[in-house]
Amino acid sequence: MPADAGTQAGPRTLVLVALDWIRPKDPRTSLGHASILARLSIVPGLRVTPLSFAVNAKDFDKRVALAEIAAALSSNADLAIGVYIWSEAVVQWLLPSLRRLGFSGRIILGGPQISYAPAGIDATYPDADIFIRGYAEDAMAAVASAGDLWKIAGVTLRGADRSELPAAVNLNALPSPFLTNVLAQSQFVRWETQRGCVYACSFCQHRETGSRLRQRVLATDRIVAEIDHFVRSGVTDIAVLDPVFNSNPAAVDILLRFRQARYRGRLSLQCRFETITAELLDACERLDVRLEFGLQTIHHEEMVAIGRMNDLPKVALVIHDLQQRQIPFEVSLIYGLPNQTFSSFQTGVRWLQERGVSTIKAFPLMLLRGTGLERDRNRWGLVENDAVIPVVVGSGTFTREDWGQMRALAEELEAATAP
Repeated sequence: MPADAGTQAGPRTLVLVALDWIRPKDPRTSLGHASILARLSIVPGLRVTPLSFAVNAKDFDKRVALAEIAAALSSNADLAIGVYIWSEAVVQWLLPSLRRLGFSGRIILGGPQISYAPAGIDATYPDADIFIRGYAEDAMAAVASAGDLWKIAGVTLRGADRSELPAAVNLNALPSPFLTNVLAQSQFVRWETQRGCVYACSFCQHRETGSRLRQRVLATDRIVAEIDHFVRSGVTDIAVLDPVFNSNPAAVDILLRFRQARYRGRLSLQCRFETITAELLDACERLDVRLEFGLQTIHHEEMVAIGRMNDLPKVALVIHDLQQRQIPFEVSLIYGLPNQTFSSFQTGVRWLQERGVSTIKAFPLMLLRGTGLERDRNRWGLVENDAVIPVVVGSGTFTREDWGQMRALAEELEAATAP
């Protein structure tokens, strides 16, 4: 560990790097990157250089990214990178490359690949010095400013990564990346009203068993101000990133605020069937809302395996109610689950089709770091491929050939709903 990794005092220069997976409508700066930038903007004396790269872009070249990052690093700079499943290979190549070029400053890593890792993650990234688990805004500001890193919750050091304690964050005090103009004005935005999840599905990183990253809602005055800002700025499409929007106690009030502000754009909301209420659906009316439901499976043995129990009679009732109210919605399934077969996946698709669901999507199972399924992969015989974002392609109940049939069916569903 560099001699100054735990003793450097005072503000520093920081190069903050985002290695994102960009979808067609996305702005170049992701919401997570922008939120950290907004928080760092109020750290006295700190100079931040933000760099963003889309690792899935056709023209992405890791050597070009290395050159740009190296050029931005001064002799006393820190480098901070968020690590995601899609950027893992790039980070593993990038860090030793920077060291070989002579960079001796502090390398700080955060993001899901760090937050959900067990103690000892420093061995996976031997060129990094500091690790931040959990929501990183306040912890990153403290690392950039403080001399004693040992006292910052959620922060561990190379050679001493023995804690999985998450960082503390004051959501009520976080500056908005929209209201501070960190995020450039755009017709399409990704937005959040809460973080974390009240559920504990074993395939998902939003909440682990034990609720290390518990659900928290953002300040009401910030949410209201952002809604008004979107209306004034002419935003026409908002994708809400909340894992389950209708688990927010203020969900109805948020929708009513959009109506009060006369928002005329689209709202895409991820919801759960079991907690849909008539009051919520009433609030959706007179708004251009699309509800997105992750059902994942209809089979009991698969539900048990992934810790996601679905109340199918309730699901059917909500589907009927949505159709009666003519509220657009879609339902997604996962293929590659433990205990799944091609036949059971087909049956799940057919169950939705028989209930008149017109938009069905299916996604391959990923073994995300720190999730229950990632830890129990051997129990279920789960086998991944070697894609940039690995997915499960085999298990004790389906072969690679079976998985190929599932993928083909998923592609048929996608083609049926393509604009």
